[in-house]
Amino acid sequence: MKLMTTTQVSVDGVMQGPGGPGEDERGVFERGGWAHFDKEAGTVMDEIFRRADAFLFGRRTYEIFAGSWGTWKDPGDSPIWTALHTKPKYVASTTLTDPRWTNTTVLSGDVAAAVRELKAKPGRELQVQGSGALIRWLLDNQLVDEITLFTFPVVVGQGMRLFPDTGPDIALATGPPGARSIQLPPRLEHGWGRATARLVAECGVSPGGCSPPSSR
Repeated sequence: MKLMTTTQVSVDGVMQGPGGPGEDERGVFERGGWAHFDKEAGTVMDEIFRRADAFLFGRRTYEIFAGSWGTWKDPGDSPIWTALHTKPKYVASTTLTDPRWTNTTVLSGDVAAAVRELKAKPGRELQVQGSGALIRWLLDNQLVDEITLFTFPVVVGQGMRLFPDTGPDIALATGPPGARSIQLPPRLEHGWGRATARLVAECGVSPGGCSPPSSR
């Protein structure tokens, strides 16, 4: 399986609490709920979840998903709900001992080795949703194959960002117009390593103003 990450970010790089107020208030974060999807962008997200054969979470994102998607009844027409409830879920955590969502496995030992084993299994995508600290760790350990970013034209002004203020520089090669992801080579090299930057979605300023590039 390829390891794919999906992240909602603001123009200033914030990824904390995109779904709504109270979703993630760590650090006295008071500006949650800044990401808004329209039908077209929702379709793109549905397509992403349809490709998942397994999920990998950090503990915090897992708890957010378990407390929302994990408790909601099957709406009957949600690829996201279906994927999250039918595909195996893995959590990289040394503190989670009693996961409350069925079909969950905690990875608490040699996480890098465990992730490599998962990637070696047949299938399409091992997906990471949110989980900023985990994504940074996966990048440091050269385990990411592709990054998908939904970028919203909002300056949040506070909150945790996807990338740290200081860290290794990574050169990205521009992808073709209309492409939808950031492609990383199997062994990403820090410094001037190459990757391919591709926009997944352009999101309008007004609520619901997000659409894939191909629709414009």
